[in-house]
Amino acid sequence: MPAQAFINRIAAAVPENGVHRFFLQFAGSQLTADPRRRAIFDRMADRCGIEHRYSCFAPADDPEGPSVDLEGVFKRGAFPGTAKRMEMFAATAPALAEQAVEKLLHGQDRSRITHLIVTTCTGFSAPGLDLEIIARCNLPTSIERTILGFMGCYAAINALKQARHIIRSEPEARVLVVSIELCTLHLKETSDLEKLLSFCLWGDGCSAASISASPFGIGLDSFHALVDGGSRDLMTWNIHDDGFDMVLSGEVPAAIHHALGTDIGSILGNRSVSDVDLWAVHPGGRSVLDAVERALNLRSDALSTSREVLRENGNMSSATVMFVLERMLREATKEDRVGCAMAFGPGLTTETMMFHTAGDT
Repeated sequence: MPAQAFINRIAAAVPENGVHRFFLQFAGSQLTADPRRRAIFDRMADRCGIEHRYSCFAPADDPEGPSVDLEGVFKRGAFPGTAKRMEMFAATAPALAEQAVEKLLHGQDRSRITHLIVTTCTGFSAPGLDLEIIARCNLPTSIERTILGFMGCYAAINALKQARHIIRSEPEARVLVVSIELCTLHLKETSDLEKLLSFCLWGDGCSAASISASPFGIGLDSFHALVDGGSRDLMTWNIHDDGFDMVLSGEVPAAIHHALGTDIGSILGNRSVSDVDLWAVHPGGRSVLDAVERALNLRSDALSTSREVLRENGNMSSATVMFVLERMLREATKEDRVGCAMAFGPGLTTETMMFHTAGDT
């Protein structure tokens, strides 16, 4: 029988620069010519369910001043192109990844790590993050490396799926999964209300997780993907000359509601919704969590951990669902609790994972 894979530990890290209120004021300043749309923006932003977000760059003193950041890279009327944003990613992402990995591996035998999987959709360079993490964190240079790039918010679920395949075929393997996103690097100057509201969600963050056959933590039981081809244009992520451009339609929550409402049985297998104790849902936004809650008829507190992560960090793309699982792992007091994790992204794709809690060492 193949070995069972477990998430043994998870660590999370965010940059030191709090930017949520600053970004809201900057976004609102781009709508001053249209008081009606500014009022709509302010009303929707107040309802987003977010209190804090963090950025890899320090904000300027005045959100309505000539530059958004202290370094003067994001000058009004002359925001940087994609090349400069990638330069900033290469300069700042390794340190944040190192922070999360060091927190995870403190006191651990690093020589036993056999595989490294990195997920990101907000920046690329070569030599890239995988080699930077190996060098900075003193990992074996023989480690097998995989980068899952440009999948969007559901990439971490796919990384865990790959880690499970590795453990099932190589029971002695120890897999390190790092999910890092610097979403705020793709700040835009725009008066498009939908794009401004979308950007009100994004923050920067990194998670690091260790997966092995050691039977403690969170057991990875099964995975299932849903792809709604008819809604593929509702969520897109394209590279343009002025950075990466995210389109997140206001119709996404309804599409997720429909997909889950019609196909939840294929995710849960022989279980019912009432059999699931823990729901680790990617908080793509308050409306997304509300849609999941309604589609599955969940109790009012079922998504409280996801809502806490959204409130304290915003949407950090692929890292976010790992922040949710980190809290569940840290707070788990009972073994054999059944859980369901899910995250959403371009496609419109829903990646899901059934899991169970297995106690601590």
